Amino acid sequence: MSELTNADLFSPVQLGPYTLANRIVMAPMTRNRSSEGNVPTQLNATYYAQRATAGLIVTEGSQVSPQGFGYPGTPGIHTSEQIAGWRLVTDAVHSAGGRIFLQLWHTGRISHPSLQLDGGLPVAPSAIAPAGNVSTYTGSQPFVTPRALETEEIPGVVEQFRQGAKNALEAGFDGVEIHGAFGYLIDQFLQDGANQRTDDYGGSIENRARFLLEVTEAVCSVWGANRVGIKLSPSNTFNDIHDTDPKALFSYAITALNSFDLGYLHLMEASAADIRHGGKAIPVADFRPFYSGTLIANGGYNREKGDAAIAKGDADLVSFGVLFLANPDLPERLRLNTALNQADRSTFYGGDEKGYTDYPFLHSTTIV
Repeated sequence: MSELTNADLFSPVQLGPYTLANRIVMAPMTRNRSSEGNVPTQLNATYYAQRATAGLIVTEGSQVSPQGFGYPGTPGIHTSEQIAGWRLVTDAVHSAGGRIFLQLWHTGRISHPSLQLDGGLPVAPSAIAPAGNVSTYTGSQPFVTPRALETEEIPGVVEQFRQGAKNALEAGFDGVEIHGAFGYLIDQFLQDGANQRTDDYGGSIENRARFLLEVTEAVCSVWGANRVGIKLSPSNTFNDIHDTDPKALFSYAITALNSFDLGYLHLMEASAADIRHGGKAIPVADFRPFYSGTLIANGGYNREKGDAAIAKGDADLVSFGVLFLANPDLPERLRLNTALNQADRSTFYGGDEKGYTDYPFLHSTTIV
């Protein structure tokens, strides 16, 4: 049962070893602005440092290996150049007084041979092509049928996440978030619309959750569990992901995650697109009874809804995506209940500083 609290978005909160100044989290958002070699740059450092008044920043997804690469211009965390690029970001955020976690990402079947080493097929739990198209360097192309991972290959993919976690530590992050949402590799293992395996990683809910739990154990072995978060999206339909019983699946997975004593669990509300595409809209509040740790809620929140969720105990923190994208000083704007900048959707993905680091602050800033 949720319990009423006296807290709101602006109350300090303990998250793992860190005392955060507020409960306003910058959600991970793909922006496709890395340089050649999927390397973060000074432009990325400026973007994140501008938003350092968030209680916590979670970066855009960063692929843990070349195999995990799925979109042009997205950063990685598997080369020395990428580690150095991310160090620019963490140094800038820390200088601005912020906390920042890296999101560890493997896209699985949401990729294309033109993005893979030697033109190989993307990997997935099963050889099932998602409906739709994928972005490539030569434009939008239909998804291909991925190659199903052999059972003996899976420990190596788990090791990719462990190494990504080690590299994030070297890059100076405060922690990491495992990307288990939005139809990417971990989500593909979880949901039976993408996983039709007959080995220990398929069939029953327990088997389909095995990869998630093995990745979690590997990442926690690097960071300690209290500096690790996990993002899940029980109602999501993005990337053609679906399950016959998502409430049972995610109730099991979330309950199993309790044993790690993680820094947090990050859960997505259903979006309008999820509902439009037949998703089963399960409120984040429905999963609160299954999770004993710190819970971050995301999706359609504003100040009023965020304060209400925290006061009711349905969430401990609330993350904001598009609002943070367009409002680098979002905590201050929410506190003052003042006007918000409107996001320019034409600049969401790719490009330069336009629509990235040029959104105005309420007050002048020296971050450059």
